[in-house]
Amino acid sequence: MITDNRSGRRRASVSSVAVMILALTGCGRTDPAPPPPDVGQPAVEAPATAGDHDGVTATPARTVDPCALVPKAAAERLAGTPLQDPVAAPGSCTYTGPVSGPTAQVEVYVGPGAEKILDIDRALGHDLKPVPGVGDEAYIEDGAVFVAAGDVWIAIRLVSLADPTASRQALQDLARDVVTRL
Repeated sequence: MITDNRSGRRRASVSSVAVMILALTGCGRTDPAPPPPDVGQPAVEAPATAGDHDGVTATPARTVDPCALVPKAAAERLAGTPLQDPVAAPGSCTYTGPVSGPTAQVEVYVGPGAEKILDIDRALGHDLKPVPGVGDEAYIEDGAVFVAAGDVWIAIRLVSLADPTASRQALQDLARDVVTRL
């Protein structure tokens, strides 16, 4: 007697496909799996909230829009040339010169990143001079100014091929304007 194994193989194939589908779908699980952590990105801790420290209420740091602190017109005055529309990122705003030139870029940093730039410049031995009468604390160096106003640090950097001493007064004036916008 000759038997036909095709029906047995077909049942085995259907069963195998069903098992694979169940395994791939997580046995009916509907919530998506969490994404893998970004490699090279530091973990971000949640900010302290009320009641985290024995009844002491933590005040969240205020959020400041760097592009609002230095609007495009102010960045263009500083750079002395028309600039592209800003590119905003968390804690920063960058205006670049047109690809046809001249070379110019205005960078605005707000928050811990701005203070970190100042710390790095100090560690590198940059020539930082105090700027009296601007915010709570302010420093200038060739092509950059740093200002602390309350709990906010701001760094404004000008990248240009022009002599950096030519922009010192414009950087100081812009720093004064920025403090009034906070």
